[in-house]
Amino acid sequence: MFLIDTNIFLEILLEQEKTEECERLIDYIEESNQKFYVSSFTMHSIEVIMTRNNENEALKGFLSDMMESKITRIETSTIEESKIVDIVKNTRLDFDDALQYFVCKNNGLAIISFDGHFEMMHIRRLEPKEIIQDWK
Repeated sequence: MFLIDTNIFLEILLEQEKTEECERLIDYIEESNQKFYVSSFTMHSIEVIMTRNNENEALKGFLSDMMESKITRIETSTIEESKIVDIVKNTRLDFDDALQYFVCKNNGLAIISFDGHFEMMHIRRLEPKEIIQDWK
């Protein structure tokens, strides 16, 4: 079971260096029997970035794809977000990484991310290529 970090989607949406690797991951997810999750925070972060970049149509396409996707959205409560602030205070993580860490720890998930900060928090981090290496 995996949580998909914000940077995976942004690679695709902003057409960055690892777009193809991330697109293959999305294709893999749709054929896989494994469970994949995304935090609401990730969704909101993408929405903010895309609207700031005036990429409204691309955002609408992304949201439409997510509605049809097998990726399950995970919400955090205000109580949980208060606990995340404590994680920020006690680590070197910023709020968004602390939230992703919290979601992983709370739900027994590994994270798919290009962000190495998670390794210092002792959660399993994989890059998309590690998930899809034996696929097609």
